[in-house]
Amino acid sequence: MAANLNRTAWWQVALTYALLSAIALVMLLPLLWLVSTAFKSPAENIFQFPPQFIPESPTFDNFVRVWQTNPFGRYFFNSTLVAVLTVGLNLLFCALAAYPLARLTFRGQKALFALIVTTILIPFQIVMIPLYVLTVRLGLQNSYLGLIFPYMASAFGIFLLRQAFQGVPKELEEAARIDGCSDLGIWWHVMIPAVRPALVTLAIFVFIGSWSDFLWPLIVLTDDRYYTLPLGVQRLAGSFSLDWRLIAAGAVISIAPIIAFFMVMQRYVVPTEAGSGVKG
Repeated sequence: MAANLNRTAWWQVALTYALLSAIALVMLLPLLWLVSTAFKSPAENIFQFPPQFIPESPTFDNFVRVWQTNPFGRYFFNSTLVAVLTVGLNLLFCALAAYPLARLTFRGQKALFALIVTTILIPFQIVMIPLYVLTVRLGLQNSYLGLIFPYMASAFGIFLLRQAFQGVPKELEEAARIDGCSDLGIWWHVMIPAVRPALVTLAIFVFIGSWSDFLWPLIVLTDDRYYTLPLGVQRLAGSFSLDWRLIAAGAVISIAPIIAFFMVMQRYVVPTEAGSGVKG
C-alpha cells in the first residue's frame, strides 16, 4: 500500500514538473527569438516558420552598429542612474513610513494605512496628468529628478515593509530600548536588518519597474540627453526603418541588466529568523 502511494506521489510530482516546464518554455520562446534575432546576419530570414532559434552565422555586428550609431552609452548611464536612485529613495522612504505604521501607536493609524493601501487600486494613467503638471510647475521637466520623484515612494512598498516589520519579535525591540536605543536607532539597527529579504524583494520590483518604464519618460522628457534605454530602443524603429535585427540587439542590451540584477539579488531573497537573537 505504501509503495503504491509513493509511486502515485512520484507521478504527481513528475507531471507537475513537466507541466511547469512546458509553460516556462512557452513563456521563454519570445525571449529566445529576440536573442536569436539580435545575433543573426542580414542574410538570414528572421521571420521564417518554424523559427530558427540558432543563428547559422552568429555575429555581434548588430550590437556594434546599434552602440556606435546611437548614444546607447548615454541611455545606459541615464537608466542606471535613475534606477539606482529610485531604488535607494524608495527603500528609504517606504521603510521610514512603514515603521511607525507597524510598530508605533497613534491616532488614525489604521485609517491612514487603509488610505495608503487604497491608492494601490488607482491606475497610473489617472494620476499621470496631475503628476505631469506638478513636474512642469516644479521645473523638473527634462531632469533626472523629474524621472525619479513619482516613484520615490510607493503604496506597495509601504504595505510590504509594514507587514515585514510586524513580523519582527517584540523582544528584539524591547531589548534595544533597554540598551537606550531611540525609535530611529531601533529602526536602523534592529528593524532594517531583520527585514532584509523584504527590502531586497522591494528593490527588485522597483528596479525592474524603473528600468523598463517607458510611459513616464516619454511624457516628461523632450531632451534626448536624458533618454533612458526604453526610449532609445523605441528610437531605433525610426532610425533604421524597422530593421528588426538592430531593434532586437537594442532590446537585448536593454533587458540584460534586469536579468543580471535579478540573478545577483535573488540569493538574498530568503527567509531569515528575525528572532534568532532572542534566547528562550
